[in-house]
Amino acid sequence: VQLQASGGGLVQAGGSLRLACVVSGVPYDDYAAAWFRQALGKKREAISAIRIRDGRTYYLDSVKGRFTISDDAAQSTVFLQMNNLSPEDTAVYYCAADSSVILSNLASQTAYRSWGQGTQVTVSS
Repeated sequence: VQLQASGGGLVQAGGSLRLACVVSGVPYDDYAAAWFRQALGKKREAISAIRIRDGRTYYLDSVKGRFTISDDAAQSTVFLQMNNLSPEDTAVYYCAADSSVILSNLASQTAYRSWGQGTQVTVSS
């Protein structure tokens, strides 16, 4: 399984970014993908996840209403649209994927064996 993440960058508070994660090497309709982030000095946390076959999603409370996860089957890509960004969203963002992730484990780091490289998101005040 290979994951290629992109889309990070520098944005002002209130701005938007869209992250993309191209997933290859898993049956498309049987995997889940997630976005995690790790801010400097903090633990990695799950911010959003999606189970492709039924579209079930997970969102961290602090990003609900601002971030939207989606997928594009034709591109085998999972997107994370991030709106109304704040400096607290500054972190390295990672995508992860695995097959047959059960719903209760969507936000669990240990559920994902495949990880992409991180992409830096920096939000200035």
